[in-house]
Amino acid sequence: MTTTASPFPWPEERIAHYTAHRVAEPLRIDGKLDEKSWGLAPRSPRFVDLITGQPTIHDTRAAVLWDDTYLYVGFWVEEPFVQATLTERDSLVWTENDIEVFVAGKDAYYEFEINPLGTIYEAFFVWEDAYERGGFSKQAEFSRDVEGYKPWNGVGFDTHPRGQRLAFFRWDLPGLKAAASVDGTINDNSDRDRGWTVEIAIPWSGMEWLAKSDGRALPPRDGDVWRMDFSRFNMYREAAPAQDSGGWAWSAHGAWDSHIPELFPYVHFSTKLVGE
Repeated sequence: MTTTASPFPWPEERIAHYTAHRVAEPLRIDGKLDEKSWGLAPRSPRFVDLITGQPTIHDTRAAVLWDDTYLYVGFWVEEPFVQATLTERDSLVWTENDIEVFVAGKDAYYEFEINPLGTIYEAFFVWEDAYERGGFSKQAEFSRDVEGYKPWNGVGFDTHPRGQRLAFFRWDLPGLKAAASVDGTINDNSDRDRGWTVEIAIPWSGMEWLAKSDGRALPPRDGDVWRMDFSRFNMYREAAPAQDSGGWAWSAHGAWDSHIPELFPYVHFSTKLVGE
């Protein structure tokens, strides 16, 4: 789906908006999402196909909370046969079933992925037009000589009007906490599972290079808006005639590409406690 007014493959008026509320006490990151705050947090609508925006066969939802130390993200993933094999950090977990979170700043964005075993994959992307003026080039962690660096031009949408990105595939966000919890018997298809949940705590202090370019506050102020993406990728497809791309998201992109920050949902931060 396209509009003539936008260079991007999904219309602005169909991008999701969400209000994230504060928690009174820090959350325990065990993947279970059984704290009262998660029960009070507004959940996203059911995820849709990343390309078409059509309904998906299994339910997936997410929610966002925060405090002065962390951005919290929770996922509820319905999956009747939960499977995963990769256990080494920064394994290519997107080659199995996973969930993903992207957090975008003005000149850079962060990618997080996790599978049902709790195996984490991370990457950091800097827009090439900001590499010098934004001060990234002066930082050893963003040197073009570091392991895992490569030029990057997206996945399916490789004509981004801003041009190329510089990718850092061995970058780790300091202080990150994340866990997954399976409701069922992983890698055993002799029975049916309910699915799995994920709990993520991203420290605001680790987002310095996302916030630096436009001087945004860490933690956010009341009313601040960040762009974040929430998605799920599956190796299986729903049977025809469904047009299941295998990629499902809170807000569709209209293309097989998660790397389009302009299409990420708008997350509005409120200082009101969740449930008030």
